[in-house]
Amino acid sequence: MLPIETYGDYETAWCPGCGNHNILKALKQALAALDLPPHKLALFSGIGQAAKSPHYLNCNFFNGLHGRSLPPAQGAKLANPELAVIVESGDGCSYGEGGNHFLAAVRRNLDITCLVHDNQIYGLTKGQASPTTGQGHATKAQPFGAPSEAFNPVAVAVAMRASFVARGFSGDTEHLSELIMAGVRHKGFALIDILQPCVTFNHVNTFGWYRERCVKLADGYDRTDWRAAMDKAAEFGETIPIGVIYENDRPTFESRLPTVGPGALAERVPDMDRMAEILLSYA
Repeated sequence: MLPIETYGDYETAWCPGCGNHNILKALKQALAALDLPPHKLALFSGIGQAAKSPHYLNCNFFNGLHGRSLPPAQGAKLANPELAVIVESGDGCSYGEGGNHFLAAVRRNLDITCLVHDNQIYGLTKGQASPTTGQGHATKAQPFGAPSEAFNPVAVAVAMRASFVARGFSGDTEHLSELIMAGVRHKGFALIDILQPCVTFNHVNTFGWYRERCVKLADGYDRTDWRAAMDKAAEFGETIPIGVIYENDRPTFESRLPTVGPGALAERVPDMDRMAEILLSYA
């Protein structure tokens, strides 16, 4: 197990009390327990408060455009299958601007872990409704309440039979760290939707609000039962189940591509004779 100090200790730009602090702590704990050195980890994010997370870790990282964290992450995994790849961004970034990339990632099932800081609000751009904001929730931009139904990413991921779907709570760091470890160990696309209170712009979904509602899945819960998982994924109200909601062992995208083999593409020696044959075939 690596010392947690391996991943650095940086001053953040997050508000005091922000749920992002606990997620960063849980991630460091998970990486240390996994004995994953920084040079074997690549972290990808988009834009937003959650997307600043890579700035506060010693690792390889790519900070991209809003909603565009998944495409470069998938490219990196294909180029170097031995690299541990983690995507970390917010609900607006992942489910709004990046919604189509999210759906495509579930379908492809590359071996990457997606951590979504879900605070049900746009925290960077001053508190307008995000895709997961509850219907009727009043914000500065929606003073009469958000008119749309809230997007349920966990239910969508389970419905599409994503190979690993979990929900965590940033107020329970130890449980969240265990979920992150399980997601990284899982071979396939792992979604961990993390309930993360925004103490500045969301005064509805607070730490207290979540603590009254979040319930860990029972020990006997069968995470491979798709129909039971659909029922659990739909629960979001007076009771909010947290834990691994669904898991399967469908083949990964890279395992179905004959051109993807062991080691990074940059380290392979090309077959120049075969290359010449291919070029001559176009003559």
